[in-house]
Amino acid sequence: MHKEPLESLRDRIVVCRKCPRLVEWREKVAREKRASFQDQEYWGRPVPGFGDPQARLLVVGLAPAAHGANRTGRMFTGDRSGDWLYGALHRAGFANQPESVDRDDGLTLSDCFVTAALRCAPPRNKPNPEERKNCRPYLEEELDLLVRGRVLVSLGKYAYDHVFRILKDRGRTVPSPRPDFRHGLEVDVGHDLLLLASYHPSQQNTFTGTLTEEMFDRIWCRAREVLGR
Repeated sequence: MHKEPLESLRDRIVVCRKCPRLVEWREKVAREKRASFQDQEYWGRPVPGFGDPQARLLVVGLAPAAHGANRTGRMFTGDRSGDWLYGALHRAGFANQPESVDRDDGLTLSDCFVTAALRCAPPRNKPNPEERKNCRPYLEEELDLLVRGRVLVSLGKYAYDHVFRILKDRGRTVPSPRPDFRHGLEVDVGHDLLLLASYHPSQQNTFTGTLTEEMFDRIWCRAREVLGR
């Protein structure tokens, strides 16, 4: 049976074992589990992107959380960051529900695709350069396949730097030097694509007030405004 390109890419991502350190860590977490999830079977594999193949809004985070997407098998699902992200996408009309509990909870995205720079949970959320290099082709292929993309939201400085580097290397018209990361930064990278930077909805940011719900909502309202042109 013929598979769609994104589906074929997904099949390749979920069996990837290119990075020994990340393979060991994700599988260790999946075996030992967090006490509150002892009765659940962890995904424990690389996590593919998720969303609408015709999306004009592309969202890029850092990596699966050890007890979030590494447990559930879907990006930003099963943790507080996902609660913030999908709640905001729901309020902006990109998601059919505000909750993201597991990969079979009925969540669907409209005109939106969510992915990450890394597909495996890294120890202490710190991938090394070789791991970043190994995983980069997966994101590049997604960007190639999501041909209708018009707004690319990077969640956090790591994702911003990673995406900016990819766009520059692939011949996009980007400013030099790279603009410093800040929440709400907009960078026109040519060919009707806008790079929009946001603080990551991690507990480190949301619990301290570095990122508020109002600030986060403005990102998605801005994306709506651009797509509505």
